[in-house]
Amino acid sequence: MLDFLGGFDRLCSGLTRRNFLSIGSLGFGMGGLGLADLLRAEDQVSKGPAKRGSHKGLINIFLGGGPPHQDMWEIKTEAPSEIRGEFRPIPTNVPGIQICEVFPQLAARMDKAVVIRSVVGCKDRHESDQCMSGWFPDDLRALGGRPSIGSAVSKLHGPVDPAVPPFVGLAAKTSHVPWSHSGGAGFLGAAYSAFKPDGPGMDNMKLNSIPMSRLNDRRQLLASLDKMRRDIDTSGIMNGMDAFEQRALDVLTSSKLLDALDLSKEDPKIVERYGDGKPYKYQYDGAPTCNEHLLLARRLIEAGVRVVSLSFGRWDSHGQNFDLVRDHGSKLDQCVSALIDDLHDRGMLDDVTIVVWGEFGRTPKINNEAGRDHWAQVSCAYMAGGGMRTGQAIGATNRLGEYAALRPVHMQEIIATIYHNLGINVSATTIPDPTGRPQFLVDHEPMKELI
Repeated sequence: MLDFLGGFDRLCSGLTRRNFLSIGSLGFGMGGLGLADLLRAEDQVSKGPAKRGSHKGLINIFLGGGPPHQDMWEIKTEAPSEIRGEFRPIPTNVPGIQICEVFPQLAARMDKAVVIRSVVGCKDRHESDQCMSGWFPDDLRALGGRPSIGSAVSKLHGPVDPAVPPFVGLAAKTSHVPWSHSGGAGFLGAAYSAFKPDGPGMDNMKLNSIPMSRLNDRRQLLASLDKMRRDIDTSGIMNGMDAFEQRALDVLTSSKLLDALDLSKEDPKIVERYGDGKPYKYQYDGAPTCNEHLLLARRLIEAGVRVVSLSFGRWDSHGQNFDLVRDHGSKLDQCVSALIDDLHDRGMLDDVTIVVWGEFGRTPKINNEAGRDHWAQVSCAYMAGGGMRTGQAIGATNRLGEYAALRPVHMQEIIATIYHNLGINVSATTIPDPTGRPQFLVDHEPMKELI
């Protein structure tokens, strides 16, 4: 193996600020598959040149565990105390729209966002698939499952830059594994899996004892790869492999990806604006409140990534619900508002969709542990950017927060809207499954209120 190790100062994901570059098996969460293997697989399944549209992007922020809908975007002031809870609503900069008091910065940016108070179609299952694809793991399981948004976009649009993966998963590792699932490739296969910078492949992504001057000497690097340490055969296979190894090196030696992951190259004032989300509280078996991941997501989109998914906090509030929301909510308020401002200031907000949501909602009635339990009947979502008609609150639950009383919004409608924002017509676009049967991306249409 070849290793090059730089500085230290680790981020919460385990990624160092100054580096590691690896040559070998750049891991995509697929076991022993290396980057070159994935590029070969992609080449085999491609039916022609990748479609290259404008660089639209998605930052999918998953609140693993199920956020309490009635304690975030629709405070139930008229409900009895055992349902209403401890929070009060505050006005936003859009007349007539109020949200929870723990989100004052987002309230000041309501004109650039949308809150959806009546999300339906959820199941009482702690699985990120609901928010990553709009489907459940059981759907088309025999064929490999449904592809996530990131994988489908990778297939349909390809990379913006050959040296930058189109789909990146920043979800930190969690003890409850489904909460760190960045979205699977499903029946599309390994070639369209998410690149995970903190995945096991990073251990093999290190150049060691190789002078920096040799990074551009591709042939010498290829000669040094572990997999290339064998006699040159006479079958011609080695020549066929060169193109894929070359593409692998394009990723590994490009400064774009590594620079995007190196926050030491960011303006310190912007880093401070996002915050770090520490101390991590109420994490247990879930994700940390890593505010820096949202900044990394912006940097990755700017570098050419199309879809970034991440997991923020652990929202399974069976106990201490209100303390948890104060902690997680205030941190989310800081980093999402910073992300909105950052994208706006860079002229990127209309091209980048932000979605913040979880797999289901929480019970209307507060339990004996000051918590709320699972409630799949209705949930919520927050969206911003993407060229949508913002400054809206869509839908409503009944007085007790039990069900969608006004404009139920199916989860797949949100996914369909995201695809629309990314330049994909869900009514006309299909992807063939392994049997050759065309599969639509979702069964619902985009939200007419937003497009």
